Amino acid sequence: MSLLGIDVGTTGCKVLAISSEGQIIALQQCEYNLQRPQTGWAELDSRAVWDSIKGVLRSVVAETKHDPVTALSVSSMGEAITPVSANREILGNSLMGFDERGTETVQHLQQIDPAMFLQRSGNIVTNMMGGPKLVWLRDNQPELFEKTYKFLNWADLVSYLLGGEPVTNYGLANRTLFFDLERERWSQETLDYVGMPIEKLPDVAPSGTPIGEVSPEMQRELGLPPGVKIIVGAHDQCANGLGAGVSKPGMAVYAIGTFIVIVPAYDRIPPADQMLAIQLNVEHAALPDMYVSFYYNLTGGSLLKWFRDTFTAAEHAAAKQQGVDIYDLLLAEMPPEPSRVLVLPHFGVTGAPYYDERPYGLIAGLTLGTTRGEYVRGLLEGATYYFREGLELMEAAQIHIDEFRAVGGGAKSDTWMQIKANILERPLVRPRMTEATALGVAALAGLGGGVYSSIDEAMDKLIQIDRVFEPDLRWKPAYDEQFARYKKMYAAARSLRDL
Repeated sequence: MSLLGIDVGTTGCKVLAISSEGQIIALQQCEYNLQRPQTGWAELDSRAVWDSIKGVLRSVVAETKHDPVTALSVSSMGEAITPVSANREILGNSLMGFDERGTETVQHLQQIDPAMFLQRSGNIVTNMMGGPKLVWLRDNQPELFEKTYKFLNWADLVSYLLGGEPVTNYGLANRTLFFDLERERWSQETLDYVGMPIEKLPDVAPSGTPIGEVSPEMQRELGLPPGVKIIVGAHDQCANGLGAGVSKPGMAVYAIGTFIVIVPAYDRIPPADQMLAIQLNVEHAALPDMYVSFYYNLTGGSLLKWFRDTFTAAEHAAAKQQGVDIYDLLLAEMPPEPSRVLVLPHFGVTGAPYYDERPYGLIAGLTLGTTRGEYVRGLLEGATYYFREGLELMEAAQIHIDEFRAVGGGAKSDTWMQIKANILERPLVRPRMTEATALGVAALAGLGGGVYSSIDEAMDKLIQIDRVFEPDLRWKPAYDEQFARYKKMYAAARSLRDL
């Protein structure tokens, strides 16, 4: 028997078919484009995206004929919400988290005491969340709002269109601002405050809960066998943790891509005042009685690409012609010791604790003797000092991290992995499969579908370790000295920017 893990992202969907013993049968993806009908708006054409998802599903399912699918589960980005009818029709486009509509509701919610609201919802109020968009739809598209049966996140939407009940998981419910973290249900207080009828929202359930079977119509269209169970999925970042093997407190995902995010797991909700001080949200993990937070940098993995495109364009073109990876060439130039170049990686909008929407990065420590290798190493180190600072902040909020599980494209670089382990003074464990999100919901499909009796059995079957990068403490004094300088850079950048 095999399991399907479906991961719906902002601009693409990945579908994984994996045997119950952990053998990858197929992994395919499709892409789609964001729509920007007006300035500040960001949408997905939900019908077109669903057609794309069905296309890649058909292709993957065709590879499972000798190992039929028994259960599936879906993860997705948070916030993006689609209106649907009671007979499983898509009624409109999906409003994305970074769509600017809903600011009036955000301002209204910000009038609630922030510590009290964080304790209730686990959230700091921002316009990234999905709930304010629903209020905007209520006020600006009342006909659509009235005929909508439910507003569903993409993980819920795909499950619903496949034949499941309209149910969301705790993590995605949290991304609306309308969820009660401790009571694990919609917050009637918040819904009353913004005037949102609860019947427009899906039911809520923990990740891993069975919610039906694939309908006969979808079986025929996709080529699935009868009786495929649909299991409640997860917010993509939570599924990423599960697919990387983050199964107990003290572990964290280190996702290294265009953006970089660390997602620590812990088993008790930190005090609201401490989380408010460092501007961190709290969300249910994909496992019961576990919580996560998201500490991210939106520049992150783009720094090296920026350097490549800005300073080595000709070399990059030549390397492509020769079939050589320009990144391998650049990293090979780096010195073995810590760089004297110090980088504040605020080249884009920052996450916690600053949430600074006026980017102002800094590069310091340049001399006439600075080599290109030192410069490149400084970029990678600066992107890592950002998260060492985050570790200190989270420790103050009683969130401890003893081990990272590294996933994403950047995790493939041994050099960068070792730099991160040295600076963070924590081991970085790299699974063999670094595209962990679809694997995480495949594990949920196995758990909810009765294929595995426990999370430990699922981890044992599905997750294999490629390499562990232990900190090399020879460089600790040099990194400590540079990090002390790094922590003064944000204040310096602000003073220069605001002159």
